[in-house]
Amino acid sequence: MNTLVCNGGARAPADGAAMAPRALAQTLKLLLSRGALACGLLGVATGAVAQVNGVAQKPYLGWSSFSQQTLDASFLTQANVTAQSDALASSGLQAHGFNYINMDSGWHGGFDANGRPIPDPSLFPDIKALIDHIHKNGQKAGIYWIPGVEEPAVTANSPILGTPYHIQDILAVPYTAGNAFGSPGTSPYHYKIDFSKPGAQAYIDSVVALFASWGVDFIKLDAVTPGSYNDNLNIDNRPDVAAWSKAIANSGRPIWLTISWEIDQDYLGVWQQFSNARRIDDDVECEGRCATLTDWPRIYKRFRDLPGWENAVGPALGWNDMDSLDIGDGKLDGLSHAEKRSAITLWAMANAPIYLGGDLTKLDEFGKQLATADEVLAVDQSGKPARQVLGGDLPVWLADLGDGDYYVALFNMNATPAEVTLPWREIGLDGVHQVRDLWTRLDLGSSPGSFSTVLDGHGVRLLKISTRVGHAPQTPSTSYAATAATLAGSASIADCPDCSDGKKVGGLGLGIGNTVTFQNVYARRAGVYLMQVDSMTFALRSYLYTVNGGPYQTLNAGGGSFLIPSSTTLPVCLQAGYNSIQFGNPTSYAPDLDRIVISGQGDAVLPQATTYEAEQATLGGTVTAGFSNYASGLSKAGNVGNGAANTVTFSNVTVPKAGTYQLEIDYATSGTRTLVVTVNNAAPISLSLDGSTFDDPRPALLRVQLKAGTNTIQLGNPSDYAPDLDRIVVAPVLAADAGAGVSTRMCPR
Repeated sequence: MNTLVCNGGARAPADGAAMAPRALAQTLKLLLSRGALACGLLGVATGAVAQVNGVAQKPYLGWSSFSQQTLDASFLTQANVTAQSDALASSGLQAHGFNYINMDSGWHGGFDANGRPIPDPSLFPDIKALIDHIHKNGQKAGIYWIPGVEEPAVTANSPILGTPYHIQDILAVPYTAGNAFGSPGTSPYHYKIDFSKPGAQAYIDSVVALFASWGVDFIKLDAVTPGSYNDNLNIDNRPDVAAWSKAIANSGRPIWLTISWEIDQDYLGVWQQFSNARRIDDDVECEGRCATLTDWPRIYKRFRDLPGWENAVGPALGWNDMDSLDIGDGKLDGLSHAEKRSAITLWAMANAPIYLGGDLTKLDEFGKQLATADEVLAVDQSGKPARQVLGGDLPVWLADLGDGDYYVALFNMNATPAEVTLPWREIGLDGVHQVRDLWTRLDLGSSPGSFSTVLDGHGVRLLKISTRVGHAPQTPSTSYAATAATLAGSASIADCPDCSDGKKVGGLGLGIGNTVTFQNVYARRAGVYLMQVDSMTFALRSYLYTVNGGPYQTLNAGGGSFLIPSSTTLPVCLQAGYNSIQFGNPTSYAPDLDRIVISGQGDAVLPQATTYEAEQATLGGTVTAGFSNYASGLSKAGNVGNGAANTVTFSNVTVPKAGTYQLEIDYATSGTRTLVVTVNNAAPISLSLDGSTFDDPRPALLRVQLKAGTNTIQLGNPSDYAPDLDRIVVAPVLAADAGAGVSTRMCPR
């Protein structure tokens, strides 16, 4: 699966505005070219381009049951949902805009005489009374369902309300799966509806009418394809989404419609027209794969996926849903305080719906502080979603509020604290005369040329800045198409209508020789430039790239399409004259590549930390490199330890001067394992490292003495098994700390 070629999608307006009539016509033409959707869909699509249902001009704030359900399978009951509603009101969150109480999967227990889902009476004896209670608390009630028809209703062949038709009259024949949960074959349990058949729309109308009679204000439609790990048209729930949207309109009740999960961006025109939000990721919860509700790698996945969707969001286009925010349950959340603050900041900058998980009756004080930070919530509710302007381990997100005001978020993806300087010109701004920190609620004064700060490990700084109206002068830039570069191994050219020259390069990675090399990247002088990488992937993939034959560097990417390019901009060291930049991934999957764009004058800022991937180090003895979805580089080193030869050796750790440095070791283990660290053959350091999963890496931090130039760091355990290893990060100790090493990192000479 080096290259996945999907059907393409019309690109949304970059500024988040509604489509012009010509753009809408092009979108409908594109949809027709992919096979006309069934009965009624195109009729709905030709209406107003603004969001459907009139309920989602801003992303909603609230709570969802699913996170807590992953810890307690018996949690979803009428009594518990009532308690959550009461806790939302009494906690003070509701006064800050949190007003949705959403019940996820598990509420229903059968079907009525017309084949419509009804609650399990042992769990929800009176769902109408429950929703009335939610409404009495001044809140809105949400419910969960799926496309298609489940087998019990099919077997009963119930009559469809108000029609002469029955359930079996509206099913696709031969029978086939109706959503991503459906099984293969003609007995899928979840049966597909054929919306060209009479009675099909009436059935969905009847289901929504039932929900509306209970007072439902929100519907999550789950297992929608293309998406939900079925990124093709084999099931195709586009007609279902249109039918549910039409049914909501027919109900006369304003009901928010969210579609889930990890939706395929290639059909964005459909999703935008018929839903208010789309889940762009899979579940944020560990769901038993770790010991907590979530963890940092699952939050980091959102940082990787969101740039691919940043131009497809806004008051007229709907919202990018990044799933629950588990920030109020103390250690049970699986996140540090800094990580929780970073998570809610990303959701806010994205203008994503913010709905808490966990148990609101046990909401901790820190979580409450985060969720009631009104200046941060105002970012989320601004209707001005941000875009990523710098990527890598120190990403920067920027939201243009108009009239010279901006929101700026600076993040640190490493666990090592980092001293960061952001020249405003690097993100296209000039003349910043007022800076306000939105988390501390402090005015910081003017910051004319740049902004400097210290970011905690996995931390954030969220600013509102005022500038002179206008932008910094554009710097020179040169675009280099991947199709004009040198292709090796399995790398190949494929069609890509939205790419810079209508083509892309796929087949990268999964072997050291499967690469694309830009041989003629020109720089007028040696220095640090900005490199924009336009790539495409569905879900997580990673480039390992080299500049002028130097050590591997990592670009961790994500996205929702193999046909719609997503941009990430990184600092890159170039020598004067012509340079060579090669992209691939020797041990795992790389995204497809459209182009790179080099810009600047050679005076960009290089991050102080350096990353070294374990799978690209020297692997001794039994150690092997293999795929790992949440690992940096999409790969890790396993089978480490249990013998003196079974080691991972980083032999090219380079620093500019001798001193004390921070060493971050990202590892994965279930239970406690010991890792032995040896630096330049000095006395070994033993670390007892704990964890609850081999899927998701977590960091260990220590300080080490390094010499100027090249150093060797070896990891293993001669007597027992060590954790799996993802990467190491070497960074200077912050200047204010005792024993500080260096405060800058220079390009290699």
